[in-house]
Amino acid sequence: MTAGATGTDTRTKLLEGALRTLAEHGIAKTSARSVAASAGVNQALVFYHFGSVDELLAAACRYGAEQRVARHRDRLAAVTTLAELLRCGRELHEEERAGGHVAFLAQVLAGAQTQPRLAPATAAGLDLWTAEIEKVLVRILADSPLGEFTDPVGLARAVTGAFVGLEMYEGVDPKGAERAFEALEHLAALAGVLDELGPVARRAVRHRLRRTEKVQGGA
Repeated sequence: MTAGATGTDTRTKLLEGALRTLAEHGIAKTSARSVAASAGVNQALVFYHFGSVDELLAAACRYGAEQRVARHRDRLAAVTTLAELLRCGRELHEEERAGGHVAFLAQVLAGAQTQPRLAPATAAGLDLWTAEIEKVLVRILADSPLGEFTDPVGLARAVTGAFVGLEMYEGVDPKGAERAFEALEHLAALAGVLDELGPVARRAVRHRLRRTEKVQGGA
């Protein structure tokens, strides 16, 4: 194995060690020593590869998001309706929670409030999810009456924000989070009904939406 390969391997071990340490022990107990112990390397290597613990955590945020998004990209690409997107989101939520990734997200979001260096990396990680969701929304709304009146970029961010919030909310009120998911399912069902309307009804819906948009724009 070359020296470069060894360095890359050590860097990856530290990134994965940081992810495990954050999820298992929280940001307050995440240090060069605890991350190095989880990674099975000398703690001096934290500073050799990343310069500081904050830089390591920022890199771990990006690395973790890249790994998770890549894992689920094909599944998201197969989504064809809003109802399927919601169902896929719930399945991903369960998998991410079981794998400790929801706990990790909670910790980095908390850390970003007091450690400014974490904020851009955390936002960049969430943006990776948002970009994938935006692709889905652009595709499934293209032929929907709603497509003309929605902003896929803004809606993708709303979806990401909603799921992040529900992941946090579930930890303190599981029943409340479940009701929120059910409410989203009802909205997705309504969108499905619109997509199944005939041409005349779809034109009527578009006309009504345009009138509503003009009223709101003039308010």
